[in-house]
Amino acid sequence: MNRIEDYLELKLNIVEWIRDYTDSNNIKSLVIGVSGGIDSAVVSTLCAETGLPTYALGMPLHQNSNQENLSDNHLEWLQNRYPNVICQKFDLTNVFDQFKDTMREFGCDKLSLANSRSRLRMVTLYQVAGSVGGLVVGTGNKVEDYGVGFYTKYGDGGVDIAPIADLYKTEVWELGKYLRVDSSIIEAKPTDGLWDDGRNDEDQLGASYADLEYAMEHGNGPAVRILHDYNCKNKHKMQPIPTFKL
Repeated sequence: MNRIEDYLELKLNIVEWIRDYTDSNNIKSLVIGVSGGIDSAVVSTLCAETGLPTYALGMPLHQNSNQENLSDNHLEWLQNRYPNVICQKFDLTNVFDQFKDTMREFGCDKLSLANSRSRLRMVTLYQVAGSVGGLVVGTGNKVEDYGVGFYTKYGDGGVDIAPIADLYKTEVWELGKYLRVDSSIIEAKPTDGLWDDGRNDEDQLGASYADLEYAMEHGNGPAVRILHDYNCKNKHKMQPIPTFKL
């Protein structure tokens, strides 16, 4: 799916949107996690383009070495290209292991532990943001944020702004090419990096991003049932918290 005619215009519009938001809310800096995937590579580059102090954080946590290398390489690329980028790396492996040991009575569920990894990264981002007067910038795309709900509630879903959440994944890849993101990141299979068995996003979803995008756009196609089922199951992530009203 590609609805974009001019990627220069798209880049300029997103950068202006971020600047307008920060100016209106007296925000001093931007904070973003860099995972080694295309979404965070694109968003961190857009943040850097604003000229604002941009804190790009690598947060390995029992990370696959290939993923960590992609993250490290992108952090280095950002720092070499943009003088306003401050790169930091926090290895959260020991922190997570201590948490897991502390919670050993309730620490056997693999999905809960995967979500805890994501939430620990969120805490790290907000700790930095709180210290530098910044806001946490989200990296979710349209399929993940509004189609299948493929993110961790209060983990990578815990952000202040979402610059690419109206872009399909294939459009994010194309924007990444325009921004000259390293081809190794563009070509890497998308993964949330929360599992030790190396599963990627499409393994977990059971459909390709292209098929899910087609289902979102047209309401039919080979992935429409998968889209429907995930959307229903994860609706609680995409709607306001249920609140008792007097």
